[in-house]
Amino acid sequence: MRQDEVLEFQRVLSGALSLWRQDVSEFALTVWWEACKGYSMEQVSKALTSHAMDPERGRFAPMPADIVKALHGTHTDRSLVAWGTVHRAIGSVGMYGSPDFGDKAIHSAIVDMGGWPAICQAPMDELPFLQRRFCELFRAYSSRPDEAHADRLVGMHEQANAGAGLLTGRPVMIGKRASDALEIEHDREPTRH
Repeated sequence: MRQDEVLEFQRVLSGALSLWRQDVSEFALTVWWEACKGYSMEQVSKALTSHAMDPERGRFAPMPADIVKALHGTHTDRSLVAWGTVHRAIGSVGMYGSPDFGDKAIHSAIVDMGGWPAICQAPMDELPFLQRRFCELFRAYSSRPDEAHADRLVGMHEQANAGAGLLTGRPVMIGKRASDALEIEHDREPTRH
């Protein structure tokens, strides 16, 4: 949300909390704003409505953490989604390609686990253990993004080419980065020869 939406946010929040007969103090508004300012007014409003309509949780007034959880998911949710993205990339990119997930927490977790080729070469029966280790590392790095250190991952082709002094090529964009790259490609004028 934008700073000029504070009054609208206060109106929506006050209206929602009135369902539970609660007022919004100045301090509470500040905490709510800090928790929700990264989302749009529409997202916050939908999350408040969803909370109110939930047969179990809706009996109690929401806390800012309830709305953030609804909008952003838990660390566990995000780590499992990240693992799913990594698992699909293992099959599509393989150990020879250099994937770019656009997420330093994913990259750092994979580097800590031995690097991209090592993950790709792991036997199938070790995947559950890799998943658990990845999820633990991902949660740690995503909780402290300033500590995430790996900007990129290097596949076998890039390692061999770099060692031989050859050009390494572009990484394979995965997830949101791939859709962003496609949009950029489609926006360009076609080159004429």
